[in-house]
Amino acid sequence: MDALVTTDWLAAQLGDPDLRILDCTYVDAALARDPAAEWRAGHIPGACFLDLKAVSDPDTPLPTMLPSAAAFAGAMGVLGIGNGDRVVLYDDSPWRTAARAWFTFRSFGLPAAILDGGLAKWRAEGRPLTADDPLPAPATLTPPREHVAVRDLARMRANLDSAAEQVVDARSAARFTGAELDPRAGVASGHIPGSVNLPYTRLFAPDGTYLPHADLAAAFADAGVALDGPLVATCGSGVTASTIAFAAHLLGAEVPVYDGSWTEWGADPSTPKASR
Repeated sequence: MDALVTTDWLAAQLGDPDLRILDCTYVDAALARDPAAEWRAGHIPGACFLDLKAVSDPDTPLPTMLPSAAAFAGAMGVLGIGNGDRVVLYDDSPWRTAARAWFTFRSFGLPAAILDGGLAKWRAEGRPLTADDPLPAPATLTPPREHVAVRDLARMRANLDSAAEQVVDARSAARFTGAELDPRAGVASGHIPGSVNLPYTRLFAPDGTYLPHADLAAAFADAGVALDGPLVATCGSGVTASTIAFAAHLLGAEVPVYDGSWTEWGADPSTPKASR
């Protein structure tokens, strides 16, 4: 199974016994939406709802941090995902949150695919939706590793001096430059010194699908990113940075994510901040 699958492909696979589909829609309170209620009202047949907040690390105040391998495996087992299953992820979020779910799977060494265009494209094509709860049988999932391809604050601090990894920030240009204040209380504006800006929205076509490979590569190049060199993705909370990591994966590059991202860096009075 490819990392990016089409709506045609998924429609042809529906009902296969080893296929598991997860609706990974995640939004913040500002949008006044209830993704779980939206899933209950209508979802791709067979899809379970994955609450990204519920499978985040509960022992940190930082949002959407990766859980432990044991916690993640337990949550996936409840959703009926076991060893050897094919997992397809989709969302209906402006932040393309299926990419965060993909990065979570990948950080534990587990394969997963993203539905190109997500629920919006599936719905626009008039494909079937259901309100039925799939009621999956519990399964056993064994992640082969824990938190690979993740960067923490100490590693990002060290990178300031070494510049060993290019730092690519997925936030909007206004957030990156500091022209727009950070929406989180107590978090400064600006960006990590030496980082470059590639807003995640530039990686998508107007219909919400990922750009063709040549255009994806051009987007990275236009931002000053060399995909043949080491890089790390960051954003506000590690969510849209995962889109950078996924797009790079499509181009053959494996990119870690700074999990705490700007929420951690910007709130720490000891870290340097840049703006322009």
